[in-house]
Amino acid sequence: MDGPPAAAGGDVSLHNFSARLWEQLVHFHVMRLTDSLFLWVGATPHLRNLAVAMCNRYDSIPVSTSLLGDTSDTTSSGLAQRLARKTNKQVFVSYNLQNTDSNFALLVENRIKEEMEAFPEKF
Repeated sequence: MDGPPAAAGGDVSLHNFSARLWEQLVHFHVMRLTDSLFLWVGATPHLRNLAVAMCNRYDSIPVSTSLLGDTSDTTSSGLAQRLARKTNKQVFVSYNLQNTDSNFALLVENRIKEEMEAFPEKF
């Protein structure tokens, strides 16, 4: 018996991975849709914020906005912008880690990029 039919124009791909960064276990959940990407990053199952970014033809820097949570925390929107530029897709990011140190956030982003290189079909 076949599974449910794929969404019109493409399918949905789910990809989960984890990494220990600075002695903290960080979980990553990626949902690839037809022309967009949803990325959740966190240590516990919470959705405290959500940002979206997308490329546009008028500027080389993708536009981004916060959809949910504290608008003064730009970690999600910054990461969404960089991933939108890299993938040329609309990217939703929910970054739910207490540690917002820029060096730690860079480790998180580098781990995502490693996974993108290892499994490009998942992004």
